[in-house]
Amino acid sequence: MFRNCFIYFFLMCFCFIPIGCSPAKPADQLTLEKGTFSFAMSGLYKPFSYRDFQHNGKISGFDVEIGYALAKEMGLKPRPVTTPWETIIAGLEARKYDAILGSMAITKKRDQAVDFTDPYYRSGAQVFVKKGNRTLTSIKDLKNKTIGVVKASTFKDVALTHSSSIVEYTSDITALQDLPTGRIDAVITDQAVGLYALKQMKFPIQTVGEPLTLDNMAIAVHSGDERLRQRLNQALAQIIADGTYEKISRKYFNRNILSSNARKEAISKP
Repeated sequence: MFRNCFIYFFLMCFCFIPIGCSPAKPADQLTLEKGTFSFAMSGLYKPFSYRDFQHNGKISGFDVEIGYALAKEMGLKPRPVTTPWETIIAGLEARKYDAILGSMAITKKRDQAVDFTDPYYRSGAQVFVKKGNRTLTSIKDLKNKTIGVVKASTFKDVALTHSSSIVEYTSDITALQDLPTGRIDAVITDQAVGLYALKQMKFPIQTVGEPLTLDNMAIAVHSGDERLRQRLNQALAQIIADGTYEKISRKYFNRNILSSNARKEAISKP
């Protein structure tokens, strides 16, 4: 009798456990862990986020430094987190980190799942091909070509409007490295990423045509987390006003990538 009552009590308790619900942060805390701002990125998106193996594999890049600057402005300790891009929104929904600060473009679909801050840089999708390619010289030449893109990216959506032959990668840099091998005909990636690979990493690649899109990149927070979203907007405005943003941007790109002329400047700057 006692054993049956115990089992019944246990089952009743189990039924009231919220299955699949993400842990809520305390109402009086701005972030999940008190005093810490955790922000996620892929870590495979040089120069925005990458492992610097010259410094013991430390996570580095533009996004990382912006995250550090925002955390400092908010009086919090920064904690960058790397996670696969295709599951990065799921991780935010599961409360594994406070925000996604990983060069995420604002789209209508994503806006239904997360809340975005003000944009912190502007860029767009650009086509890159092997250096010296004379058969793929305009966007219309992409038809029936094999295009490399990152999984679950907006670049995949763009590529599918031009070709049905798509090869998915976990890293844009890996895709660009495949161009000289002939495994793929073209790569669609962020203009800044491709130009960094071309100019700084000396990849034997070249651009094709003008950028296909103009994208606003923003920080994503958990849907409904208005307090953190507003605080991040305030911190972003402050680091822009005091010159911190400009300093970080010029360190990686030799220009301000939030300006309205960001895409044109990308082509003209060495």
